[in-house]
Amino acid sequence: MMTENPVIVAMDCSGAEALLLAKALRGRVRWVKVGMTLYYAEGPQIVALLREMGFEVFVDLKLHDIPHQVAGAAAAIAKLGAGMFTVHAAGGRAMMASAVEASRRAADELGIPAPSVLAVTVLTSTDDAGLAEVGVASSSAETQVKLLAGLARDAGVDGVVCSPREAALMRALMGEQALVVTPGIRPSWSQTDDQSRVATPAAALAAGASHLVIGRPITTASSPAEAAARIISELS
Repeated sequence: MMTENPVIVAMDCSGAEALLLAKALRGRVRWVKVGMTLYYAEGPQIVALLREMGFEVFVDLKLHDIPHQVAGAAAAIAKLGAGMFTVHAAGGRAMMASAVEASRRAADELGIPAPSVLAVTVLTSTDDAGLAEVGVASSSAETQVKLLAGLARDAGVDGVVCSPREAALMRALMGEQALVVTPGIRPSWSQTDDQSRVATPAAALAAGASHLVIGRPITTASSPAEAAARIISELS
């Protein structure tokens, strides 16, 4: 399952920088990601501004709390018109199900499309040693990803966020219609930075990814528009 333009640009920066990036990337990419850095600095209005510029917005706050709190946050995100948002699969089946139900109900009340709910399995900066440090010593990253994705599927989420190295496994587990969103994407001509489990854009798509989250290879390039165009042309 490949979208027409699968690139999601991660805007992990200030509001001013995000808007400059958005102007440069308008017409090049369809999706942008608003994560904690940007959302906590600028608040919900940054989502509205990016949507006004014509972008679909992926709100990546990785909700993780009791089901009641997550339901409230999910409803608020849905009302912003976000196209996707994330929850931590480690929060459990009941928490994820509450996010799905609350976001769909809130969108329905406003007559707008419901956002896709994505479960975060294991962060791409975490490897087997990192899991062992937090007490998951008996499980590899791949095994833990599979366990959490199974919980997410049972909770009714629309897809998962996972390392590109687990994309094929997630596609098989979640089905052809699921979203498989992969951060940790690094073109062959870029640095890996602090990501441990990475892949090139083409490799991630071949493995089953539906969307590719790409940050620094685009956002820190001398010309973000040219970097985005290069990635997209390589995929074509």
